[in-house]
Amino acid sequence: MTKVALFGAGGKMGVRLATNLARTDFDVSHVEVSEGGRARLKEALGFDCVDQDEALKAAAVVILAVPDTVIGKVAASVVPAVEPGTMVVILDAAAPFAGHLPEREDITYFVTHPCHPPIFNDEDTPEGRADHFGGIAAKQGVVNALMQGPREHYELGDRIARAIYAPVVRTYEVTVKQMAMLEPGLSETVCASLLVVMREAMDECIARSGVSKECARDFLLGHMNILGAVIFEEREGQFSDACNKAIEFGKPMLMRDDWKRVFEWDEIAESIRRIT
Repeated sequence: MTKVALFGAGGKMGVRLATNLARTDFDVSHVEVSEGGRARLKEALGFDCVDQDEALKAAAVVILAVPDTVIGKVAASVVPAVEPGTMVVILDAAAPFAGHLPEREDITYFVTHPCHPPIFNDEDTPEGRADHFGGIAAKQGVVNALMQGPREHYELGDRIARAIYAPVVRTYEVTVKQMAMLEPGLSETVCASLLVVMREAMDECIARSGVSKECARDFLLGHMNILGAVIFEEREGQFSDACNKAIEFGKPMLMRDDWKRVFEWDEIAESIRRIT
């Protein structure tokens, strides 16, 4: 049985991972430094935590389920203490991309991050439709990067990813650099920013027109559904001439001409520097 040490087990993400790992045949030791986190894990799952040294004994895999801002500090404590050949799993590309992981050639670094359940899906249960984050009932994809380590370790890392983010419908192998462009570049800098603008636009529409929030929300989310389905090729279709003219006028009003600079590597690096 493969032993796993889960650090940050009492955090919001840690409890999610601990819950899913409990359904597998991995032998899991839980580590949590805060009293609140230990109490949360105990209340949620009935699990007790152990100290770092106990957790790392014979651990084949160490998962760092801690915030990006403290990954460097936690890794500096944990990585020197693991046995050669141990796999250290990080849940986001930011810290690895920024160089916050200790250099050690005799261990494996594996980075994995969920895609989250897609807007267009085939969930047929209330639980699946309500699981927007993933890792509970809705199927999702996962991106994996074998940052360093023997090639045969990828299979173990993929097993861990499929366990902690279950149910997983597919996984994609990428590099850490590619993952960093996906997040924060694509998902946060672009997608999250534009969604915030859309919410602000909805509020502005309500304030200026006097329509109810319920009306504006239904109207916007409904149009997001059909427009998104066409734009992302979920279904065949084309926009009306009026819609195309609105896009032709609206896009330059809303977006700077050089907005794609957010995908230049120096901009990605600066974004990650701010995050970490």
